Amino acid sequence: MSLDLSTYGIKVTNVLRNGSPAVLYEDGIRQKDAEISSAGALINKSGEKTGRSPKDKRVEKSPESEKDVWWGSINIPITNDDFNKNKSRAIEFLNTREKLYVVDAYAGWDQANRLKIRVICCRPYHALFMQNMLIRPTAEELKSFGNPDYVIFNAGQQQADPSLESVKSKTCVALSFEKGEFVILGTEYAGEMKKGVFTIMNYLMPKKGFPSMHCSANEGKDGDVSLFFGLSGTGKTTLSTEPNRKLIGDDEHYWTNDGIANIEGGCYAKCINLSPKNEPEIFNAIRFGTVLENVGYCPTTREVDFADQSITENTRASYPIEFIDNRKTPCVGGHPKNVIFLSCDAFGVLPPVSELTPEQAMYHYISGYTAKVAGTEQGVTEPEATFSACFGGPFLVWHPSKYAELLAAYLKKHGVKVWLVNTGWSGGGYGVGSRLSIKYTRAIIDGIHSGELAKSAKEKDPVFGLSIPKSCPNVPAEILNPKNVWKDKDAYDKKALHLAGLFKKNFEKFAANSSQEIINAGPLKFSE
Repeated sequence: MSLDLSTYGIKVTNVLRNGSPAVLYEDGIRQKDAEISSAGALINKSGEKTGRSPKDKRVEKSPESEKDVWWGSINIPITNDDFNKNKSRAIEFLNTREKLYVVDAYAGWDQANRLKIRVICCRPYHALFMQNMLIRPTAEELKSFGNPDYVIFNAGQQQADPSLESVKSKTCVALSFEKGEFVILGTEYAGEMKKGVFTIMNYLMPKKGFPSMHCSANEGKDGDVSLFFGLSGTGKTTLSTEPNRKLIGDDEHYWTNDGIANIEGGCYAKCINLSPKNEPEIFNAIRFGTVLENVGYCPTTREVDFADQSITENTRASYPIEFIDNRKTPCVGGHPKNVIFLSCDAFGVLPPVSELTPEQAMYHYISGYTAKVAGTEQGVTEPEATFSACFGGPFLVWHPSKYAELLAAYLKKHGVKVWLVNTGWSGGGYGVGSRLSIKYTRAIIDGIHSGELAKSAKEKDPVFGLSIPKSCPNVPAEILNPKNVWKDKDAYDKKALHLAGLFKKNFEKFAANSSQEIINAGPLKFSE
């Protein structure tokens, strides 16, 4: 299906709208832009950029939204003039292409709050990626789609102009709430489009009084919903995609008076070291229609080597949620019963699981802690604490307190239990201890869902003030208190106080917008 794009100043007439995966495969291969894996997935490379470029994200500074935006290193302003120059540069580039691709689809599964999104791009894999990630309209819906609420102009192969005052680099990802436009220059990483849509929803949903959340969600047989918050590498996708509960979504949701709604129509799973044993649902979703990004593979057999990180550790798979057999569609659910914060603690001092008070829940939500480990980035020689507000700092538009206040109100209204689960190290930090086995972490999640952990006797962690269950089915009791499994108890105390100090230091920038109760919910003891 073709589409006239002249209203945007685009003169190309060879335009494919919502093309089938088969046609997009053919175009990608014809353009020498893609290859097919032995499992039938489309393999692509994103070029120089193999991850998001948060330092190059820009938001147009306009009178209508200026007072709402949390300006700073996350939301860097771009002038109206520079935004328009970026858009013109993108359109000029798109006009040099022989063929363009348009995706018209939705963000948000509940019709009362869904947005109409239009993507204009020139790489077939970008079109297939966004068809996977957005909610695909029916043929009848597509006929009456009309004008979109937001348009993404993806000209990532064209560099931005760094001489512009508010651009500064050859990459620029710029969003205008007033114009309803999102312009991508200087990066071909597909995740920029997905997270651009999330940023839009992160602005609009709180404006309506609804929490928007960087989390996955699933539903049990009795209709009980759980939310999983966590930064990349903490297990958010893995732990929410499991055979005994239906997946609602793996990354982006909002919470209305009716319950939870997924923003997306697909999943974007990190697939480094993916295996059929540990993550069978994700592994089996990689087939015809799936986009594989930056993976290594055998040039003869086209068999993917999921352990290959020669291009990047951030290898990805994008597939429609229908590729998960045990999913819930439409992707909506009731009000959550449990909220789980996931932290990969490479210091090995956080308990494998702890129950949080409402005040502790807000403290840890605003903190958004995980850790980088040695070897994952150049120059990282020992674990480094990473704090990302609301477990999604790069995608926030309002001040983090806005999201925290909204989430706190919904948690209180619906009596939700909140848990902190450490998917990182035990018995010592990275290089000394060992990663908590996924078998035990899954058993902990099962214990949360069954209610066993809520009933378990608790003990208080003397440093972080966390309430630690003393028992959990199918988990050795001795590992539940992390100090028990450290051989060097003094080293544990020193490292725990060190991490507590990092929490305290990070929270200083949020203290002015937080109640004293939330401030007091942080660590009880710490080292400077």
